[in-house]
Amino acid sequence: MRHFTFGRNNGLRVSALALGAGMFGTRWGYGAAPEDVPRIFATFADAGGTFIDTAASYQGGEAEENVGRLLDGRRDNFTVATKFAIGGPDGSGVLQTGNSRRPMFRSVEGSLRRLGTDYIDLLWVHFPDFVTPLDEIVRGLDDLARAGKILYAGLSNFPSWMTARAATLAELRGAIPISGVQLEYSLAERSADRENLPMAESLGLGAALWSPLGGGLLSGKYRSGSKGRLTDWKRLVHTEDEPTKAATVDAVLAVADEIGVPAAQVAVAWLLERAARSTTALVPVIGPRTVEQTDSYLAALDVRLDDKQYLRLDQISRVPMGAPFDQLASEALIPLGGDAAVLAPARIPRG
Repeated sequence: MRHFTFGRNNGLRVSALALGAGMFGTRWGYGAAPEDVPRIFATFADAGGTFIDTAASYQGGEAEENVGRLLDGRRDNFTVATKFAIGGPDGSGVLQTGNSRRPMFRSVEGSLRRLGTDYIDLLWVHFPDFVTPLDEIVRGLDDLARAGKILYAGLSNFPSWMTARAATLAELRGAIPISGVQLEYSLAERSADRENLPMAESLGLGAALWSPLGGGLLSGKYRSGSKGRLTDWKRLVHTEDEPTKAATVDAVLAVADEIGVPAAQVAVAWLLERAARSTTALVPVIGPRTVEQTDSYLAALDVRLDDKQYLRLDQISRVPMGAPFDQLASEALIPLGGDAAVLAPARIPRG
C-alpha cells in the first residue's frame, strides 16, 4: 500500500487507507465478532496498511483494548490515532467530556493504558464542545507533546473557521501544529468541499475521511434490503432522501456494472482518485465489520476509474456551494476586475 506524509506541514507517514476500529468490539451491541477482529487487523496489515484510527469512546473502550492487544510486540510498525472529547470508559459526565485540559489529559492517560503504549502518534479532538477556548485546546495539545505522550495533533469534525484559528494560534506560539482534520466525506456527503477541504489544502493539513460508503448507502445494498447499519445500528446512515443521493447511487451502480466490480469498491476508488488529484493527503478511513468487507475495501486500491467515469461521479454528487462561492465563480465579477483570461484561473475550483 502506498504511503505519504499526512499533509505538507508535518512528517507523519500514513498509509493510503486508514483502518477505523469503531467495529472492534461489541459493547455497543453491534460490531465485529471477537474472532474476526484479529483477522480484520491482519488482513489490513498484510496489505501494507499501517494507519490505525480509534477513539476512547469506541465500543466503550473495548476498541482501544483490542487494538492494544493487536499491537503487542509490533507497536512501532503502526501509526496509531485515537480521539477524546465525548467520553469513554473513564467517564461520560460533565467533568469527563469536552475539550478542556482535564478531560483531555485524563482521556489520554486512559487511552495509553488501553492501547498498551507510552505514546500516541496522532491525537484527535473528537468534536468541538463550543465552550473551551481554542487557545486552551492548543496549549493542552502542546503540553501533551512536550511530555512525549502524543507526537501529532488534529481536529475532528470541527468547523473550518475553528481549525484555521487553532492552526494559526499554534503557528504563532510555536506550539505543536494542527497536522490534520477528520471529517465525513464520500460521494454521498460532500459538504466538506465548501470550506473544510479547501482550507486543509491551503494550510497543508492532512484529511482523514470517515464513512467512505455513506453508512452503506453507496454499496447499493439498501435498495434490496435494510440489513446492516440501517437496522442493526442506526447510526451515521444516509438514505436516498433527496434526488442527488438517489442519482449518485444510480451512477455508482452504473460505473460498477461497466467495470465489473462491486459498487462499494467504486465509491472508495473515487475517493482514492480524488486524493490523487489533491495537493495534500486525503485518507479514507475504512470501518469494516467483517473480513469480507475488509477484502472489498482493499480491493478498491486496484480499481481504476477513467476520467469520464470519475467526472461523471464527481458532477452528479456535487453539493451546491452557496454564497459567496457561487458569486465568486460567476462571470458577473469579471467587469469588476478586467480580463476574463486573467481572472478565470482564480475562480473557485470544483472537485
